Amino acid sequence: MFLNCRSTYSLRFGTLSPRALVARARRLGVRTLALTDINNTSAALEFCTLCREAGIRPILGIEYRRDGECLYVGLAKNREGFRELCEILTSHSLAGKPLPDCAPSVTHAYMIYPKLTKPLSLFRENEMLGVRPQFIYRLFSSEVRHRPEKLVILHSVTFEQPSDFELHKILRAIDLNTLITKLTPKNTAHANQILTTEAAAAQPYAAYPRLLENTRRILDSCHIELETGLKLNRRTFTGSKAGDLKLLEKLARKGCEMRYGAHHETALQRVEKELQVIEKQDFGSYFLITWDVIRYAHSVGYHHVGRGSGANSIVAFCLQITDVDPIELDLYFERFINPYRVSPPDFDMDFSWDERDDVIDYIFKRYGSGYTALLATYSTFQGKSILREVGKVYGLPQTEIEKLIKLPQNSEDLHPLAGKIFAHGRAMEGMPNYLSIHAGGVLISQEPLSYSTALQMMPKGFPVTHFDMHHAEDWGYHKFDMLSQRGLGHLKDAVDLVKKNQGKAVDIHDIDKIKNDPGVRERLRQGKCIGCFYIESPAMRGLLTKLACRDYVHLVAASSIIRPGVAKSGMMKEYIKRFHAPNGFNYPHPVFEEHLGETFGVMVYQEDVMKIAHHFADLDLDESDVLRRVMSGKKAKGDTFERLRKKFFDNCQRRGHTAELSQEVWRQIESFAGYSFCKAHSASYAVESFQSLYLKTYFPLEFMVAVINNFGGFYKTEYYFHEARMSGGTVHAPCVNHSLHLTTLTGTDIYTGFIHVQSLQKKTALEILERRAKGGDFRSLADFVQRVPISGEQLELLIRVGAFRFTGMTKYELMWEKNAVFNPQADFDAAPSLFPDTYENFQLPDLTDGQYDRTFDEIELLGFATDSPFNLLAEDLPYDRTAAADLKDFIGQKVTLFGYYVCQKGLRTSRGKPMAFGTWLDEAGDYFDTVHFPNFLQNFPFTGKGIYKIEGVVSAEFGFASVEVLTMRRLAFRRDERYGK
Repeated sequence: MFLNCRSTYSLRFGTLSPRALVARARRLGVRTLALTDINNTSAALEFCTLCREAGIRPILGIEYRRDGECLYVGLAKNREGFRELCEILTSHSLAGKPLPDCAPSVTHAYMIYPKLTKPLSLFRENEMLGVRPQFIYRLFSSEVRHRPEKLVILHSVTFEQPSDFELHKILRAIDLNTLITKLTPKNTAHANQILTTEAAAAQPYAAYPRLLENTRRILDSCHIELETGLKLNRRTFTGSKAGDLKLLEKLARKGCEMRYGAHHETALQRVEKELQVIEKQDFGSYFLITWDVIRYAHSVGYHHVGRGSGANSIVAFCLQITDVDPIELDLYFERFINPYRVSPPDFDMDFSWDERDDVIDYIFKRYGSGYTALLATYSTFQGKSILREVGKVYGLPQTEIEKLIKLPQNSEDLHPLAGKIFAHGRAMEGMPNYLSIHAGGVLISQEPLSYSTALQMMPKGFPVTHFDMHHAEDWGYHKFDMLSQRGLGHLKDAVDLVKKNQGKAVDIHDIDKIKNDPGVRERLRQGKCIGCFYIESPAMRGLLTKLACRDYVHLVAASSIIRPGVAKSGMMKEYIKRFHAPNGFNYPHPVFEEHLGETFGVMVYQEDVMKIAHHFADLDLDESDVLRRVMSGKKAKGDTFERLRKKFFDNCQRRGHTAELSQEVWRQIESFAGYSFCKAHSASYAVESFQSLYLKTYFPLEFMVAVINNFGGFYKTEYYFHEARMSGGTVHAPCVNHSLHLTTLTGTDIYTGFIHVQSLQKKTALEILERRAKGGDFRSLADFVQRVPISGEQLELLIRVGAFRFTGMTKYELMWEKNAVFNPQADFDAAPSLFPDTYENFQLPDLTDGQYDRTFDEIELLGFATDSPFNLLAEDLPYDRTAAADLKDFIGQKVTLFGYYVCQKGLRTSRGKPMAFGTWLDEAGDYFDTVHFPNFLQNFPFTGKGIYKIEGVVSAEFGFASVEVLTMRRLAFRRDERYGK
């Protein structure tokens, strides 16, 4: 009886999750159920799976709506019908066209209209008119009663029980951005849309048995069997599996020779072993498609980083999908693919943020738009945002909403509606809110994707599936992760800048040379890594200094142990301790020393968990990976876990290990598996870190300008300009004759880009560049305003930031001249005038700039000054201060420093009290770090950006000095005299 059921994937409309919908249907004895979410197919597979588990026959369909109005409901007779319904939604979304009033023609599906959009005589054979229970009385006098063969029951389902109607209204009000009291009946479902027994749903139609008969006939004629499994993915690259394997083998062998030389037996044997597993698991096309994408990227000059567990594969290394040598790092292929692994493998491909979309566009054009889509992700209703949304639709003032968020739920100061809001908020927790785009997952299918999902066009210009990565895995789709990151933009732009500024070609792909470069290794040891990918944060710089890290292998480890799980467990500290005293501890068993000697017995990596399970307990490598995945929570515990646990202890006993030792090793495996990191992932990051270090070591100005222009680093832009200045660059404020939209470098002169001037429009910046290109440099303010169309406000910004300092005039003089020469109504000419306009000369008063006006203007307009902020201090610093560079000479002593605030990281102690770590710059431009314990932080808190006087005791941990703060206060800047002369 239920042809039109909606779940929570009828976004901001339905109140029942697919699981709750099916569970209620089972309790009520419903035998057949149709899911028809509004313009959505997200839950198709989940719904079908749940129904079959519950003994219910599922039917799939779509409720098509336009501007909130239900146009028609489509019900698929079979898999082909579901494809037809998905294609209707897809075609209109991709074309940006609204759905039509009348349903398009379909062959394998029914279309049910909720009202007479067209005469019944024009209905196609598979089109019916649905009669809602509240309108059954109208049949007595309606003309449609003469066409009973075209009528069906339309008992829609939106709620589980009557009380859900209020929750539904909240969702509708959020969707329409209105108050709940302003909703009209057209905005909501009818309150009777509750899932009942089939008999109760049929009862209102008892006088019209033909409707019941028609409805049952439609239900009985619909049978949906969805295809799932890896066969859904693009099966071949060349057109045949045999052809794929031949090509893959050829590429792997050729790449092996290129990577290792002509007769490297170890590498060749591993290549052969991996090829056999790839063939057995039928992943040949997966490797070749990834290789094809990388081949395209390289052909157009794009750099990439292949990371993730895919870097465990030597075949991937030989195909240049990754740059991580799995033999050098003893990486296990079984971590990537093994016979026990039923989920598809992952390659994570990073491209520069400004090149990634072109790579994705290639994939769509190469493999076909109907067969290619980005994965979706769902933004769900969560936490405090729910209270804000619900409070708003109930009309609560902002102050009352903030109380809901901040005060305890039993507080007497809360609004009278608070209880209701909290209750509905709990019901909304985790409900899907809207569809978004996965960070980079791309699907490439064998059959059209419309057999599995409708597609939705997103603002970026690429369609997305209606399901997320979890549903995709259930379907059997494996995703190609095409991700973007700013770090690769740094590398690319730095190399281009070196070529332009110094005329040198830099090869950052000679990884062996870079990893063994003495200058690079020394910079790494000192932790001087500002701007370098993944290793620039205060915590990471501190860790590198504590480890005196000098090589690639230890950087790979550092990239793993810096992660929160390892640090919180205490094993980061233990690793550093063992690093400095490698003979000061005992291995629990020789296997640990043999296979974890590189990490001093600490299971830093996921591969380490596999090594111990394999070499200590004699589990197969693929079984070891399954055990790791179960323990890490990535795979549900069950019979497999118990089987592997039993085999572990049985094997330990057979190998002569004591019960106590076996239990201790099992405990360590269990504790490490939850937070250990993929070694191949760390290794990929470490390669990019070394490339960044190389450029920073030998081409520091080009590298820092590249970092500035790509944004997205750990620190604010100001500190990258500071780093460039410390590297010998001269930083200039924007100039209309030298600056571009982005920051530029000529020799050692760095001209700040117009993009950094707050409130300066990009259109204005581009106009300046275009007119300068056509007519040459600007000769004066008058020449500028004649050639560049600009508003008065934009012109004042340029004057204040110093962009006309080439004229030799003060800013006040320029402001005065602006009034004489600037006519915003005049026509503009890009070329300079042959006979410049003349202006009457006036005797000007004294219009000199204040000594610090420029600095204050830069801070206001750029967010930072191009010189040292210490120049703004109201009082001179005392002579008895300590410099950051000298902290190691004062271990255990009380010192006084003056620091310019960079950043802070707050956290809580084991007792829940707040503490913090701070990072600062001293007057010489050197960084130092502080620790703020709870009592001192409470008495001397951070009070905003500025320069602080800091008193504290110097402590050192493994050679890394920091200051434990006792007192701290922010110092006063000089008086800003720009507006008070």
